[in-house]
Amino acid sequence: MNLELSGRVALVTGGSRGIGLAIAKTFAEEGARVAVAARGEAGLRQAEADIPGAEAFTFDAFDPASRASLIERVARHFGRLDVLVNNAGQSFGADAYSTPFDDYAKAMEINYFAAVDLSLRALPHLAKTNGVIVNIASIWGREAGGKAAYNAAKAALISFTKALGDAAAPHGVRAVGVAPGSIRHPGGSWDRRMKENPEAMRAFVEANIPGGRFGTPEEVANVVVFLASPKASWVVGTTVVVDGGQSKMF
Repeated sequence: MNLELSGRVALVTGGSRGIGLAIAKTFAEEGARVAVAARGEAGLRQAEADIPGAEAFTFDAFDPASRASLIERVARHFGRLDVLVNNAGQSFGADAYSTPFDDYAKAMEINYFAAVDLSLRALPHLAKTNGVIVNIASIWGREAGGKAAYNAAKAALISFTKALGDAAAPHGVRAVGVAPGSIRHPGGSWDRRMKENPEAMRAFVEANIPGGRFGTPEEVANVVVFLASPKASWVVGTTVVVDGGQSKMF
């Protein structure tokens, strides 16, 4: 299927590793021009080397000034912006009883407020190109599970995606979301746990994932890139689950 993304400009935050890197690579494979944004210089340089034609942009998702600068730098460099993928995120704290307030604040800043800020700043550019925003949430934003602060932030992101989807559609901009389940990639939390205790992880998969394994970043990326394409033009405001059947909601 031709996703009609050739020549379009896609900005992927947190794009130097894991799910974000897979998303950036898949956009490039579809002919898009890709901007990869992340904090680490080494990861960005490697992403540039791995993705033909990609451009790297340093950016700190915690810093409002850095967020504002990123959107303008990308739009100025490419002359347009067609897709924003809000993928940058991080987990803090533990359960709701023991997580301090500061961890809630940090979780909300990077997982929710950063995506809201970047989306609002990108809207004027996306309105010119009938563009798309894809927010990377989590199944732990749809139901209980995971760390409390992360859960709350991703739930807020899913709610925002619906609200923005409805509000932006009359202006020619689509907003959608993707909620991955347990995804294993090198250096990620599930990869570390698998190496530390493979028996426990096999038991976890057997008990929790009907698909029988952890998901891959590429499986998430394929859904993200399809949703960002004109082929998904009637998908608005919803968050699509990519989890091998792990979540309990229907």
